[in-house]
Formats: sequence, C-alpha cells, structure tokens
Amino acid sequence: MIPLSFAQRRLWFIQQLEGPSATYNIPVSLRLSGSVDRAALAAALRDVLERHEVLRTTFGTHDGEPYQRILGLEELDWDLRTVDLPDSATPADLAGAVADVFGYEFDLAAELPIRAWLFSAGPDEHALAVVVHHIAGDGYSMRPLARDVSAAYAARCEGRAPEWEPLPVQYADYALWQRELLGDAADPDSVMTRQVAYWRETLAGVPEELELPFDHTRPLVASHQGHSVPFEVPADVHAQLQELARAEGVTTFMVFQAVLAMTLSKLGAGTDIPVGAAVAGRTDVALSDLVGFFVNTLVLRTDLSGDPTFREVLGRVRETGLSAFAHQDVPFEKLVEELAPTRSLARHPLFQVMLTVENVAQAEVRLPGAQTGSLAAVATADVSEQLAARTVAKFDIEIGVEEAFDAVGAPAGLRASVIVAADLFDADSAARLAGRLTRVLRQLVADPRTRLSAVDVLDAAERHQVLTQWNDTDAGVDAALVPELFEAHVASTPSAVAVIADGHEITYAELDARANRLAHHLLGLGVHAESVVGLCLPRGIDMVAAVLGVWKAGGAYMPLDPEHPEERLSYILADSGARVVVSSYDAADGVAERLGVDHVLWLDDPATGAALQRQPVSAPRRPEARDCLAYVIYTSGSTGRPKGVAVGHGGLANLVSVFGPLMGVGPGVRVLQFASFSFDASVLDVGVALGWGGALVVASAVERGEPGLLRELVVSAGVVSASVVPSLLAVLELGDLAGVSSLVVGSEGIDPSLARVWARGRRLVHAYGPTEATVIAAVGEVDPDGSGWCLWWSGGQYADVCAG
Repeated sequence: MIPLSFAQRRLWFIQQLEGPSATYNIPVSLRLSGSVDRAALAAALRDVLERHEVLRTTFGTHDGEPYQRILGLEELDWDLRTVDLPDSATPADLAGAVADVFGYEFDLAAELPIRAWLFSAGPDEHALAVVVHHIAGDGYSMRPLARDVSAAYAARCEGRAPEWEPLPVQYADYALWQRELLGDAADPDSVMTRQVAYWRETLAGVPEELELPFDHTRPLVASHQGHSVPFEVPADVHAQLQELARAEGVTTFMVFQAVLAMTLSKLGAGTDIPVGAAVAGRTDVALSDLVGFFVNTLVLRTDLSGDPTFREVLGRVRETGLSAFAHQDVPFEKLVEELAPTRSLARHPLFQVMLTVENVAQAEVRLPGAQTGSLAAVATADVSEQLAARTVAKFDIEIGVEEAFDAVGAPAGLRASVIVAADLFDADSAARLAGRLTRVLRQLVADPRTRLSAVDVLDAAERHQVLTQWNDTDAGVDAALVPELFEAHVASTPSAVAVIADGHEITYAELDARANRLAHHLLGLGVHAESVVGLCLPRGIDMVAAVLGVWKAGGAYMPLDPEHPEERLSYILADSGARVVVSSYDAADGVAERLGVDHVLWLDDPATGAALQRQPVSAPRRPEARDCLAYVIYTSGSTGRPKGVAVGHGGLANLVSVFGPLMGVGPGVRVLQFASFSFDASVLDVGVALGWGGALVVASAVERGEPGLLRELVVSAGVVSASVVPSLLAVLELGDLAGVSSLVVGSEGIDPSLARVWARGRRLVHAYGPTEATVIAAVGEVDPDGSGWCLWWSGGQYADVCAG
C-alpha cells in the first residue's frame, strides 16, 4: 500500500476529525464565450486524470492507517457534469451557478478529489467550474493542470488523443521518496532529525497566539468562514519596493513580511511576530510539471525588539528567512507533531497569520474557439455576497500579494487581498487592515530609516477619531463628592432605607450616625487625610458603615478579604503602609491581630462598642478633597503579585455622576450589591446607591453562591438595579432577575446572544475598565433586536454609534 505524504496525512486527519467540508477546496472558474465542444472538454478532462494519478486517487484506511488507492481509468465513474441554464440566463446567472458548487464537500475515501461542471446559457455563453481538493493539488498545480487541459482539449477537438511527454514520476513516487529523503526520526544523522532540531531551537518560546485587534472572542471551534477584501498598491510604490529590495539584498516577499510584521506590532501584536509562508516544495525538477500537494509551510519569526528601523528589520528578516529556507524539507505537519504546541480547534498551530507573494505567471486555460474571461467581472451584488459568504479562512489573517509587470518588465503595481476569519473580525476590519498595510508599506519603502515607534498605521480620519472624538469626554459633573452626596440625603430623607443586609435594614440617619462615630474613633487613632485603613469585615451593614466612616475621617479604605491567605493580607498591609485595620472576630477569626499593624479595631468587641457609643453622632470636619484618596484596592497584578491601585474622590464622583442615571438609580431605588468588596465593582454599587439616595441591598456570601437564594433576595427586597459579572447570567434564569430593569455587566466578555436575551425588557449595559480608571472607562448599551452593541456612553452622553 502506498502511504500518504506528510501534507496529505494532515488533511486526511482533519477530515476524519471534522468530517467533509469545503475548507480545503481549490476552486477555479472560467467564463467561456463562443463555441465549446462538450464531448471534447469531457474527454480532455479524463485525459488529464489519466496523466496525473493523484487526481484519480482515493484515500482508504487499513488498520487505522491511511493509504493511497490509485484507480485505473476504466474504473472511474467520473465525468464532466453539464448543466443547461435557461436561454434567458445572463453571465451573472452563470456566476451564481458556479458560486453554488464551490462549496462541494468531498468524501476522500469514496470519490476522486476533483469535480468539474460546465454551465451553459445558450450556445455561446458558458462557465467552467473545477474544484480540486487540496489533498491532490496546490496553487502551483493549477499551472500544469491548466496547460494540460488546454493541450488535451485542442487535441480532442481535432479528433485525436493528446500527445505529450510522459511524466517522469507520479505523486505516489514523491510520497515514497519524501520518506526516504527525510529518513528515520530516530536516526540522529537523518535530515528529519537535523531539521527538527533546527526548528525546535528557532521556534522556542514563539507566541502560541498573536494578540490581534479582534472584533469578537475566539470561539472554541473555528468555523473557517472568512471575509475577503482586495486592495492594490500603485506602480510607483511597487517600483520603490523593488529598488529597496535590490539595495538591501532581499526579496519582495521579505519586504512585505517586514511591513506586515511592523504593522501587526503597531496594532498590538508585540515584538515577536511569527508568520506562515508557503514554499513550493518542488525541490526536484522532475516534479515541475506534476499536479499534487507539494507546498510546504515555514514559520518565519520576525524580531522587532529594540525599536529597530525598517532597514534593520529587513536585515533580520533576510537572515532568518535564508536560514529557514535551508531547512524547508521537514513537513510542517511533522514539525507540529514533533514540537507539540498546545493544540486547539480554534486556531492554527505555531502561527495564525499567513503571507503569500506571487511573482510568476498565473495558470491560463486556452480553449480553441472560445474566449476566456473572469466570472468575477460579471457577478452581481447578490452573487458577490454568495462568493463572500463562501470565503474560506484557514488562518486569523491571510495576506496574498501578486506582482504585476508591464510589457518591458517594469513594476506595474501589486494586486493583493486580505482574508480574515469571520469568527474574529468584521468585514470592515479586513478593509481597514488592507488600508493600513498599504499606508505602512508606502511609508517604509519611502524612508527605510523609519523606526517601529514612528510607524503610523492610522489615516487622518482614524487619528481624529482616536485623539479628538473619543477624547471628547467633557461633561458637567456634580462638584459634590460621594460622602457629601450621602450627607445631603441624610439631611433630606433621614428615615429612608440606606442598606438592607442579612434581613436587617438601616436608614440614612442611622447609617450616618454609625459612620460618624467610627470616623471620630479613627481620628483618635491617628487616621488623617489619605491614611489607608484596612477593612477586614464580613459582607453587610458593618462593611458599608466602615467605608463611610473611613471617608468621613478623611482616610482611604482598603478592603481585606478574610478568605484570602494570611501571607497575601500581610503583604498588602505592609505594601500599603496601613497602620489601622477595622475588623471583627467573626470575620478575621484571629487573623487580623497577627498582621503587624498598630491598631485592630474589633467591631464585635463589647469594649469597642462602648467606645464607639461615646463618640459624637455628628460628622467630623472632613478634610477630603477631589484629589485625596478614596480607596485602595489590590489587584492580582500582571505578574501575579498583588498590585495596589489608589483612586481619588474626584474620579469616584465622576463615576457616580455618570452611572446614577445609567443604572436608573434615584431616591428609594433598590440596588443589588453582589460583587466582592475586594473587587472594584463594589465601589460602583456603594457609590451610586448612596450617592443618589437609593437603598443598597447587600447579598450575603451564601446568597451570592445560590441562585435560588439570590432570586429570593432580589424579589423580597424589590431590587431594580444591579451590576454583576456576565458569567453569573449564564447560570441564572431570566426570572431570577425579573424585577431588575437596569443591569450592568462587566469585568469579562459576554456572548452577544446571551447579552441580547438578557437585554430584552430591560437596559443592559456592558462595561469595561481597568481598576486604574476608577472601575469603568467605557460602556455600551445592548440592542436586543440589533446585531450588537449600540449607543456608546461617552462623556455622560449617548453617542449614536452601533457596532456589530
């Protein structure tokens, strides 16, 4: 039995895993005007199948191993399929018919990897569609295929068989030869072993996934659907590119690789940019005229560290490229097997960006008696949409570039295309990327001394949007700080409910008195403006009163989660310089006194209770100002070590002034407090509820963990507004938050379909912001009947913007 080549084996495996699909089809279409001899064309195609064995090969399995089964011509149940359209059919109708067959799904075990159709609309209008599965061909194969079809058709039109030189080898010979050339992976002197060792060293530490400006979250399984956008580079830029390439001793491909890497880096991909590149793989002249899957893929890694100039990048690209080409024999499929990167059905291994540059003549079919042309030129908008819907995306981004030259060989421009994965990018993003690549190419070939930091990827409109429109956040903000807003409600509605927790309610007046007593006591312990006070308390009224008490004393509160390890709490206290901790025996369970601070104020100690009762209920003279600290919250930090973020009263006041109306909060409105007090989202709940005169409904630790109990709390307390994480919505039923009319979700992405479900009948806002930006930097209200987010909030006002 004849084994598969390494490349074929990978495609065979993918079909076993995913089932038949059109992902690896190579579709070719041709418009034919004039007379077409159907019988001659059918015979010519069978002649080509006889000449190229791989086109009449099926792929069976024996004992779990795939093998090539080459069929004799007499065994073939294969023919050109002819389809007659109505005489009234237009060339655009022909294009539409071809678009329908491009998605043909091959069963490689049972049928040949090639299909062909001839569509006719009357005697003089035709369209030829040929689809070859990648397991039997590659892009270069289309040239000998087109040449042989042309020669065979001309011969058959003359009533004879084609006369051509026999092929020196067939693809099956190549599959056997490839294994012999590469040798045994267990042999330390084999080509396979030496080249795998080279790639193992070269690709050590390569990013598993590039951080690209995605529009959508990567799904668990890639759909392989894409958006394709063509673009052109004018002849003058092409000429500059070639002149620079000659001067620097590089190829057109290397110039474009460097441009692509620098563009992606400026879009957030970092300074280590792996790009896939196809090599023909026809390393022996005997393979030149053969149809088959020879192309191999190399991973070319571009180092952009140190803010290099474009000329320096070209030097790095040349060095790594030449070295890679010298080690191109090991098949990519075998390389993946040997290097064993983290595999995923969602992304391509080792690289997600592919670059192809063509500078040789394209395949051309010549049929005597018929004029050939492109179907794309006559496709209607509907047909173009059909074709676009069938665009296959094997990678996150695929760039294809073709050089054009005039009659005397002078550069005539570049014809290119961008294909992006529809799972990750919108069609508009493909167009923007094409524009940015063209812009960066023009900059860099004009001045190769340009450093990476100076590369400009934005056009004038984008720059205006980023620097002016998106920064037009000027809005009227109440000058009062949150403690002042709270005290205003104490004065106007002292008997209104301020906090509900653990079945208890406390009014604004009662909460104010409790906070004032604590503030006076803290002042006596040496707390002053911008002192950091740790709060290690259970969820409930005491925690809210302690937050207010610290503010009234002029300090900044710092939540300490009693569930966190003692080592973490000790580090946070030492790093923040806090000398006072407010806690309870019930919460800290003997931990707080071991944390190395000067004072631990135990709220559930009778002596502390008596001391607090002796303090005045009036507010102390408050020293805080807009630029004074309001709170310090420790995040995990990018390295995993806790990182303190200090936020001032001014930023908190801005947040509350915007989100009060956005969350629908006013006097008496019940606001759910769900987030951990060690998470900055809790600041939003407390500030908005008490700053706008609402009632803060604090979910207990048990209620936070039981959806049924949370539903009971929401219903019994009459919660109208809430902020939660999206993952909570995924485990709740709609009825659990039936009375909530305003819902803010944030801190993580949310699936658009889930967002639209929860947005129906209420205002649902998706929020984002780093802790350093005072909880939230940007929000978007979900349109339940639209395609995505609408009405982005900027500077306290809605902007009429929608995004898919």
